[in-house]
Amino acid sequence: MKLVTLNFWGIEAPLDTRLRLAARQLRALDPDVVCLQEVRPLDGVAGKTTADVLAAELGMHARYAVAVQWDAGQEGLAILTRAPLADSRVLALPEPRPTEARILLSGLVDCSTASLRDGAPPDKAGGGDGIWVHTTHLHYRLDDGVAREQQVLAIDAAIRALRTDTSPPQLLCGDFNATPDADEIRFLRGLTTLGGRRTHFQDAWLRLHPHDEGITWSSENELTRPLRSLDLDRRIDYVFATSRKKDGRGTIRDCRVVLVEREAGICASDHYGVYADVQT
Repeated sequence: MKLVTLNFWGIEAPLDTRLRLAARQLRALDPDVVCLQEVRPLDGVAGKTTADVLAAELGMHARYAVAVQWDAGQEGLAILTRAPLADSRVLALPEPRPTEARILLSGLVDCSTASLRDGAPPDKAGGGDGIWVHTTHLHYRLDDGVAREQQVLAIDAAIRALRTDTSPPQLLCGDFNATPDADEIRFLRGLTTLGGRRTHFQDAWLRLHPHDEGITWSSENELTRPLRSLDLDRRIDYVFATSRKKDGRGTIRDCRVVLVEREAGICASDHYGVYADVQT
């Protein structure tokens, strides 16, 4: 399964340019799943979000979920897939605030859609199993570590509730607003204890690039300049996969920082995206 995660940065200007850049680069990557954060409705277009625009450009289906709503609008998450999701769920995460509530959006993806694109016969397409893909966007402030810890604990519990010893790998991605050395990320990687328990996910980037920074919030991206107070040149966007299976499922085959192309110096978002290819 080929997946891209991207914080799309709402409807900030120049929106048409950013949508065009994102669509062009995503089309070239040809992912099976695209997970988007900071998705917002278009101004003056009822019922249509930035995720809907990208889905139409890519020939995909969009599942959008509202994370927070206020007087001036709303913001949420979206999962784009080649066929409609077989199932989806939304979990409200701990530590909500009036303009900063967070959720986990989960979608059950028919993995045969991906396998059949590569010419696999129907009886070999993903073994008939769906793959749960999860996307999230955690609190962003530099001193929000304790809140993010509570949020990853809730995420881990939700994912564990869907797992069995024989179930396929699950993928978790999004903007975690935390660097790899933060306790909330180390918890996901099985390196520290939170809430009296441990878990284990593979960090797709570290599997293949253990000595590279993989920066996604970059000073080279001029769209980050209004938020320099948040510290630049950090890796805060991730693709995680549950532990590898003995048969090879869950193996990370590729992982790259993407959506870095510029038009007149402008990127598709203030974040770069992350692409991963995971054996399912």
